[in-house]
Amino acid sequence: MACLELDRAFPRSPRGALKIARLLLALATFLCFVASNAHEAYTALAGLEMGITLLFLLLYLLRLDAKMRWLFWPLADIFNSVIAALFLLVVCLFAIIVKSNKGTLAGGVLGLILLVLCVVDTVLLCKKISLARPRGRNAPTR
Repeated sequence: MACLELDRAFPRSPRGALKIARLLLALATFLCFVASNAHEAYTALAGLEMGITLLFLLLYLLRLDAKMRWLFWPLADIFNSVIAALFLLVVCLFAIIVKSNKGTLAGGVLGLILLVLCVVDTVLLCKKISLARPRGRNAPTR
């Protein structure tokens, strides 16, 4: 089995910093919902977003996207960000409107900030990919 190499520059890149910010904000949202005994759907969404963001962070950090070329990972990342943003919009608006307690309200507000980060991540990824260029990290830029 090939040795996994660590991409030390990724966490300092704009996309890497954004993934880390999304992960930490999803963790804070999750903890707010858990601490406030919010509806299970709120907690599940925050937990899923945290887990999926962690998986994409590890994918790019360990350069697995270059090893597993059978899927166009940036496009999968865009789909994840768009779907997460849609779910966060609905669930966090419900959490803010219902605001059963301050923890649920805080989780809803943090979730809406997380939604903004998902949209920014989508925009950055859309700028990065072009279907006319060859895939890969070392593809020449125009």
